[in-house]
Amino acid sequence: MPEQPTLHTERLILRPLVLDDTKDFQRLAGDWAIASTTRVPHPYEDGMAETWITARQEAFYSGKGVTFAIVHKEQSLLVGTIALNPINKENETSTLGYWMGKPYWNQGYCTEAAKAVLKYGFEVLHLNRIFATHIAP
Repeated sequence: MPEQPTLHTERLILRPLVLDDTKDFQRLAGDWAIASTTRVPHPYEDGMAETWITARQEAFYSGKGVTFAIVHKEQSLLVGTIALNPINKENETSTLGYWMGKPYWNQGYCTEAAKAVLKYGFEVLHLNRIFATHIAP
């Protein structure tokens, strides 16, 4: 079974989510500002992060999606997640989705992470089209 890659940018490390991320994940994802612009539930209850992380690992190994933890290189802190999910192998498409912890908004981290994930999607996964949408608050 192939291992999910780790991607590097100037300021970020995009790596697989692991269960050690649950505390920071729950703290960041539990902010109402995240829920108001994503499909992340609010309140974000105990156990939800573990379930979500495990499901993302299973999605990668089954070829249905890939989700990366966005980690600040210098601070070694989880700042958000970014994903290509679902991956449709038949028509070689996927949807880009992300959320960034509120303390890390407006610093260019999403743009930096998205460029790396799009490159991965097109060059490694050989996708033909990647879609993205937004949810207005």
